[in-house]
Amino acid sequence: MKKYKAGIIGATGMVGQRFITLLENHPWFEITLLAASPRSAGKTYLEAVGNRWVMKTPIPEKVKDMTVLDAVKDKENIAKTVDFVFCAVDMKKDEIRALEEEYARLECPVISNNSAHRHTKDVPMVIPECNSDHINVIEYQRKRLGTKHGFIAVKSNCSLQSYVPALYPLEKFGIEKAVVCTYQAISGAGKTFERWPEMVDNVIPYIGGEEEKSELEPLKVFGKLDDKTGEIVNSDTPKITSQCIRVPVSDGHLAAVFVSFKNKPSIDEIKKIWADFSGEPQALGLPLAPKQFIHYFEENDMPQTALCRDIEKGMAISVGRLREDTQYDYKFVCVSHNTLRGAAGGGVLLAELLCAKGYFDKK
Repeated sequence: MKKYKAGIIGATGMVGQRFITLLENHPWFEITLLAASPRSAGKTYLEAVGNRWVMKTPIPEKVKDMTVLDAVKDKENIAKTVDFVFCAVDMKKDEIRALEEEYARLECPVISNNSAHRHTKDVPMVIPECNSDHINVIEYQRKRLGTKHGFIAVKSNCSLQSYVPALYPLEKFGIEKAVVCTYQAISGAGKTFERWPEMVDNVIPYIGGEEEKSELEPLKVFGKLDDKTGEIVNSDTPKITSQCIRVPVSDGHLAAVFVSFKNKPSIDEIKKIWADFSGEPQALGLPLAPKQFIHYFEENDMPQTALCRDIEKGMAISVGRLREDTQYDYKFVCVSHNTLRGAAGGGVLLAELLCAKGYFDKK
């Protein structure tokens, strides 16, 4: 199999760094170029990232001496050089929206970690095991953009990855409402304890914009493609209310979920559905796909963030404490790795799915 040339836009940030580590030895993709802001452009990657490298493994030798390009000024050259780009830039939302469309119109597919296009109706927002069929909207998006090859596909917010995969296969029972409280790691803000000492021994009961994302984005994941309009139509359910809290944890988001159903399943039914749940990534044998998507723990004190976030290279979902509730039908707890499954890893898995389906092959 040929290797596809990948660019990373926003390569110096935490998510960009994670993309680099995930692609270092990837069997399908090779890092061909790196791009970032004007202040990094023209420097080697080592010079540009400096002491801001926060991954546990060293900067790969292959990228240390790569000259960082300007994500905006060099976009024509970037689009001509690569087969697709990962985008994880730190810009205003309207600027990101415009930049990603510019790349797509230059016939360069964009796999985005950003939120700017998550509610664009013809842009698929994909959790690959759940709603992989949403990528079919790309043909309609290409018509709107006037492209033959270029398009934008996005992944959902990092906190959704912990609880939406657990809810998604239970949709057939009619999920009426859910309460979700997420306890989110500081890496979700692009921080480490060294850079955010205020978070040591502290909890902050507010994360800007997260509660809206936690309540609205699942409706698109649960939605359906309307072939008449060429758009993803959001589902009306599940009705979710949420609270999102920043906790002093380096990596890993935990969600406490309360849920009620129209047709209440048994606990044994739910556990079996979780155990059997898989999707196209598993069927296609995608390189980053976890063999077991949802891992259920019977122990009362599991899942724990530190013990479970790295299961299956950080791409699995851990669930536990399923039990009946006095106000809702059931309650349970979920954990996912926010910068792997929830960010760069989810982006790479989405790219693998699109690659396997031929979306990076020019016709």
